[in-house]
Amino acid sequence: MRQQDIYLRTEDLSVGYHGDVLIRNIDISLEKGKILTLIGPNGAGKSTILKSITTQLEPISGTVYIGRNDLKTLTAKELAKELAVVLTDRVRSELVTSEEIVAMGRYPYTNMFGRMTEEDRKAVDEAIRRVHAEDIRMQDFSTLSDGQRQRILLARAICQEPEVMVLDEPTAYLDIRYKVELLDILRDLAKTKKMTVIMSLHEIDLAMKVSDELLLIKGDTIYGAGSPETLLKGNAIEELYGLEPGSYDLNYGSVELKSVKEDPLVFVVGGSGAGI
Repeated sequence: MRQQDIYLRTEDLSVGYHGDVLIRNIDISLEKGKILTLIGPNGAGKSTILKSITTQLEPISGTVYIGRNDLKTLTAKELAKELAVVLTDRVRSELVTSEEIVAMGRYPYTNMFGRMTEEDRKAVDEAIRRVHAEDIRMQDFSTLSDGQRQRILLARAICQEPEVMVLDEPTAYLDIRYKVELLDILRDLAKTKKMTVIMSLHEIDLAMKVSDELLLIKGDTIYGAGSPETLLKGNAIEELYGLEPGSYDLNYGSVELKSVKEDPLVFVVGGSGAGI
């Protein structure tokens, strides 16, 4: 990977709270149009890393770069043009339509009066179309389901036209249909818009399918970094999550419970490679 191909990188990044380091030596190098997913146990620090990358949390040490720019040198508007954030926090709003929520993503481009141009309106329309939300664009945002809300918040981020999108557990609260749909949209954005995507996920099987790179987080350091193919071998998942008893089947993306030690009552034969 050539240095000129890297668009987002962290250098000797250490993150934590109140001066106490939670995770140290975080070195990320990510090209344009690539998807990086953070996985690891609850409380490992995935959200802390994402908040530090997006300047919501001051790093203990180290630097985050987008392009050649240190994020700390960018103004709020400059940063908003480079980076968009989608969090799992529930947005509270009353008497605001979905379209108006999406239009908030045009903040970096509007004038001091916040007036929308024809170009801004086209960007709103395109973002709503991309997340397949045309049917709910005029609906009160507070009346939407979790899946619908997540699509609208994603549309708001798309509307910013960022180079980098950061998402903290974007599939939380979603049923399987909306999980797959949302990740498919992200993969399309990475491919067609060359948008760099960084996110955290709990679904290991989905992370393996959608990601170009994985960051495994455990303890106070990065447990592993690289492609899913190179990282997730052998007992990597069991070791990462301390999965005992039980195991994780990488071939099928499923958790296997501890074997029953009693005498068997049924014997199952799966033939021609079709049995699991």
